[in-house]
Amino acid sequence: MIRWSTLFGPVEAEHAPPERDLLPRDGAGERWLGGVIAVLCFVACLAGLGALSAERAAGGWARELRGEATVQVRPGVGETGDAAAARAAEALAGVTGVEEAAAMDRATAEKLLTPWMGEAALEDIPLPHLVTVRLDQDAPASALVLGRALAEAGIDATVDDHSLWRGEVERSAATVTLLALAAFLAVAGATAAAIIHAVRAGVEARRSVVETLSLSGATDDAVVGLFQQRFARLALVGGAAGSGVALALAALVRFLGGGEGLTPALPLAWSDLLILSPTPVVAATVALVAARLAAGRALSRLGGGDAGR
Repeated sequence: MIRWSTLFGPVEAEHAPPERDLLPRDGAGERWLGGVIAVLCFVACLAGLGALSAERAAGGWARELRGEATVQVRPGVGETGDAAAARAAEALAGVTGVEEAAAMDRATAEKLLTPWMGEAALEDIPLPHLVTVRLDQDAPASALVLGRALAEAGIDATVDDHSLWRGEVERSAATVTLLALAAFLAVAGATAAAIIHAVRAGVEARRSVVETLSLSGATDDAVVGLFQQRFARLALVGGAAGSGVALALAALVRFLGGGEGLTPALPLAWSDLLILSPTPVVAATVALVAARLAAGRALSRLGGGDAGR
């Protein structure tokens, strides 16, 4: 049975307990392999959490952009900008698919621009007259419908439904998802490569034991099964160590972040921790398959006849 001391404890060269397994242990090699698996699972969990947070944030931004529109009003001859904006808001409020339309006063516009331009720079700058439109989430009105309603009311205005920004956000979310998938595949490939290398080295180091088992009547499938059990348990413990540290760190960040999780830009939910909890089982499965393939091929080179049949 793989113990925590196998991964992180010192190697006892003297007074070691008698070996009870059919396959002799390699304490140093297994410890380092378990550490590598733990680190890979830790990185995989962090990548997964980052991907989930980024996808959730991008989805939230896209929904907000999809549910809002901005109208820039140009006042007519003899009409003030505030009056034109109020008239546009009144015309849009009755359009199907619009929940609310409100003219933005100068004080609100200055408050939005102050962080970028400063208060002093805004005093003498003519600001556009805007109308903010909150759309129905289920059936939002299109920019064409809003523009037609404004034209029928005789208002010169430009409608911005944020489609350009929404497209950029959605493309960014798709890119993040693809990068996260690539990261998971890379980590899984690295884990499998480490297991394959360790199993091949283990088979070569235990050549005499394998030959003794074969002479005793053990089939190659039985010997392969011993390697599968050994390295699957090792990957399970290493995966539990790495993912446990990652999930504990994520839980701490989620607790300290309050209701928004990590930050408003990268929200983290408690359900994300449950999604990543099967990571040790996935690592053990990868190790099981990798050990099967590596041990079978190594035994074939040693002269086995029924491995991998």
